[in-house]
Amino acid sequence: MSIIIDENTRLLVQGITGREGSFHTRTMLEYGTKVVGGVTPGKGGQEVFFDVKGKKTAVPVFNTVREAAEKTRCNATVLFVPAKFTPAGVYEAIDAGIPVIMTISEHTPVHEMMKCYYAARQRGLRLFGPNSFGIISPGKCKAGFMAHRYYTPGPVGIMSRSATNCYETVMMMTARGIGQSTCIGIGGDMIPGSAFVDLLPDFQADGETKAVVLIGEIGGSEEEIAAEYIKGHVTKPVVALIAGKNAPKGKNMGHAGAIVGSGGEGGAENKEKALSAAGVHIAESTGHIVEILRGLKL
Repeated sequence: MSIIIDENTRLLVQGITGREGSFHTRTMLEYGTKVVGGVTPGKGGQEVFFDVKGKKTAVPVFNTVREAAEKTRCNATVLFVPAKFTPAGVYEAIDAGIPVIMTISEHTPVHEMMKCYYAARQRGLRLFGPNSFGIISPGKCKAGFMAHRYYTPGPVGIMSRSATNCYETVMMMTARGIGQSTCIGIGGDMIPGSAFVDLLPDFQADGETKAVVLIGEIGGSEEEIAAEYIKGHVTKPVVALIAGKNAPKGKNMGHAGAIVGSGGEGGAENKEKALSAAGVHIAESTGHIVEILRGLKL
């Protein structure tokens, strides 16, 4: 098993004819993902051809997400579109009723994503990002831009606000023979479409996942909310890393949501305290995550 996406996922790529969309569509096809269509307004009726392992693969392009959904029966979509067009693309996907919507762009306006967040929730759809690297279930499906060669199937589920920290952790896990069930990019914005607490029930229910890695960072209260849920509902071991311990108060540290308030709100200390009280193993670095996982003997 895996969560969110698997070998049965039928993926739509919004922005498929753009530079990023085209490049990453090819890598997803090479991985074995079923990319069933793409959307670029004004280019409907065309096909985009990809050289996948020496074979030409054609992906149809549609003008609208609704048309694409009706023609392809897609059940997930990933948006490789500029930030200013991301909200409109998300609304299109929501209107078409696509169950899983993944947004990649950085600098998406926070107030616009707040509207998208509630619109997706009202329809019972799952929104990920913005500022997400996507989702990968190793050996089954890749939807995003992660370097898939570092991932290998296994028993550890990962959810991360930071792409870089996740990549580093996965590389070291794979080198030590520890595989992953599903890896999810939460994204580093102030209002993510899905937070840690939204994914914990899925990992808890997944028979393939034996342990969960939570890679958080300063800013917001997602980790504290997750800790409260873990305390009462998660029986599997959880390992957590909180990045940004040395960040100065009141200064944004890269991600829009990575900021500690002047009174210490959103700081690493409070997050670690809450997680530790919930029985979570606290890691001091990405390498320490791997050492803790090895000690769990999964």
